Amino acid sequence: MELDRTSPAGKTPDRSSLRASRGGGVPYGSLENEPPPPAGAATISPRRSYVVVAVLCYVNLLNYMDRYTIAGILDSIQTYFNIDDGSAGLLQTVFICSFLVLAPVFGYLGDRYNRKLIISVGLALWILTSLGSSFITEKYFWVLLLTRAFVGIGEASYCTIAPTIIGDLFIGAKRTLMISVFYIFIPVGCGLGYIIGNSIATATGDWHWALRLNPILGLVGLLLIIVFLSNPARGAAEAQSNPARGAAEAQPTAEMMHTSYWEDVKYLLQNRSFVLSSLGVTAMTFVTGALAFWTPIFLQRAREALRGGGRCAEHSCVSSDSYAFGAITVVTGILGVLMGSSASRKLKGRVPHVDPLICAVGMLSSSPCFFLAIVLAYVSIPAAYVFIAIGETLLSLSWPILADILLYVVVPTRRATAEALQITVCHLFGDAGSPYLLGLLSDWIRRYQPDSFTWRFRSLEYSFLLCPFVGVLGGLFFLLTSLHVTKDRKAAELLVAGQNPPPPNLQPGAPS
Repeated sequence: MELDRTSPAGKTPDRSSLRASRGGGVPYGSLENEPPPPAGAATISPRRSYVVVAVLCYVNLLNYMDRYTIAGILDSIQTYFNIDDGSAGLLQTVFICSFLVLAPVFGYLGDRYNRKLIISVGLALWILTSLGSSFITEKYFWVLLLTRAFVGIGEASYCTIAPTIIGDLFIGAKRTLMISVFYIFIPVGCGLGYIIGNSIATATGDWHWALRLNPILGLVGLLLIIVFLSNPARGAAEAQSNPARGAAEAQPTAEMMHTSYWEDVKYLLQNRSFVLSSLGVTAMTFVTGALAFWTPIFLQRAREALRGGGRCAEHSCVSSDSYAFGAITVVTGILGVLMGSSASRKLKGRVPHVDPLICAVGMLSSSPCFFLAIVLAYVSIPAAYVFIAIGETLLSLSWPILADILLYVVVPTRRATAEALQITVCHLFGDAGSPYLLGLLSDWIRRYQPDSFTWRFRSLEYSFLLCPFVGVLGGLFFLLTSLHVTKDRKAAELLVAGQNPPPPNLQPGAPS
């Protein structure tokens, strides 16, 4: 891809001089030496912006439907391939591992090249590999693992870049609202993955058909992206909100002038709000990944233990629990996202650091709910569902806020890299390992009484108890984020405006 790096005056910017000026006091990430997006080229009509968000929401829905279709039919897959809990958890782990390994690559590309093209290619790869996974026979479980890895590559291209496009279309309260709408489709997609996957498998009598619907719907999404998706200039929303900067002399756009990748990483590692919130997201992802993957099977085994042993006839237990858990995930996800985003918009004027506080409250209060759900499952399935619903609602408070925090504490030309690094960390130490880890723990505990249906349930129950403790740790990280988010947001705003933030000892809230 050839980029025109010359200014209208015909002069090529001297990159070494830009770095030298940064060394003279301009912090990493400063936009002072990076020209603003051209006012005319950055403008996208409000109506077109809403269409772009609608297309991105549709594809986001499909992404999460595909992730959790496997969980909705997990019992059938275990029976078909004759695999244990550890191998079953590996299905999610290989998907997440490929997802997180490629996320930094797409983050680098997303900050520099055409985001529409990157998303289109990634989605096409996802469609082909997801469809291919539906034709695998019982002798080739390793092929299913391989296709799930390639599905992760396709999704990494989308999840890394899509929020940055929304960040370049909107600003302020409207950005928070659009991000909230975008993230509503995470729990909705998860819930529909359980419900639709299990429904198709039950109706056809073959779990392979459950993996064929998402690629068909994905093809529609690919066509919508090609036709309707726009690729706004980086920082376009900020430029429009700052007419003086937006009307500056026309120069090369910000995406054509970048520091090295390692300078980007150094800037992000110096951003305390980004680092601490990423650790909080990691703990949250660990919990949600484990719960999302294992809950239907856990509740099925609780029913079997309550019945005194013996599998439910024709897998009726796992089907009913997939439907119920899927429906709860959809409803509580929507409710939690709406509550979280509404609280953020109403309180932000009075409490500038309210966003990480909401995340902390959600994490810390959901942990005891999940603990009660786990220990009560053997006593009462309805009681377990009640606490699962409350816990998922509280956990969902954070979904729209997390992306908004990243967007306003990081400068526009480094947002895709920030998204990618956060995705890598949170999945590497979160849901990449939690389903597999819980499966291994369950297998290890179960070996003491391998033929007992009660112990088959207890082994997974004891493994599950790890999740509430990790949730408390995540809440503490968000509390620490609240101590730094106000000054980090102000610093990012000053950099976008072409001003240097004050030294750390003079920033608001710093000791004198």
